Amino acid sequence: MSGGLITLIVVAVVALFAITLYNRIVALKQRRSNAFSDIDVQLEQRYNTLPNMVEVVKGYAAHEKGVFEQVTNARASIKQSSRMGEDRFAAEQSLTTAIMGLYAVAEAYPQLKADANFQRLQNEMTDLENKISAARRFFNAATSEYNTAIQQFPASLLAGAFGFREEPFFEIGADRVEQVREVPQVKFGS
Repeated sequence: MSGGLITLIVVAVVALFAITLYNRIVALKQRRSNAFSDIDVQLEQRYNTLPNMVEVVKGYAAHEKGVFEQVTNARASIKQSSRMGEDRFAAEQSLTTAIMGLYAVAEAYPQLKADANFQRLQNEMTDLENKISAARRFFNAATSEYNTAIQQFPASLLAGAFGFREEPFFEIGADRVEQVREVPQVKFGS
């Protein structure tokens, strides 16, 4: 074999390897985007269900204006945020916190907790929150796989050259971590 043919084979193998790595990174980035789209569908349903819940709660607790404003402001910040960035993640976290405040108001009104519309909406919201949690886990797994792929050698050389950057996870936020870790209080007979 001549030196030119060997060089051509080596160049072809390296080019094929680079193309394969590039395509894998693109596929992982696309998988991450698709995973966020799954979250986005659930978040949109939550976003659309929330006004109905607020209206039901308002009927029982009209003087809880601060909670309703927090929900309204958090909802508005979602529409102003980017589709899939850290500002969107923060806006969703604010809405989750506002929803928890709405539930806290409901706890203070036994008649509200017994209301059929409220129970239906609360069950719907609980179902949506469970779906969002599952979608977040999938999204974070896709993000982890993508971030790992662009950090591993030799893909890291290619990733940097083509502008692939590490992407953020969809986290619940530091203030929510403490709430999640708290042991729920169980009370009988109020």
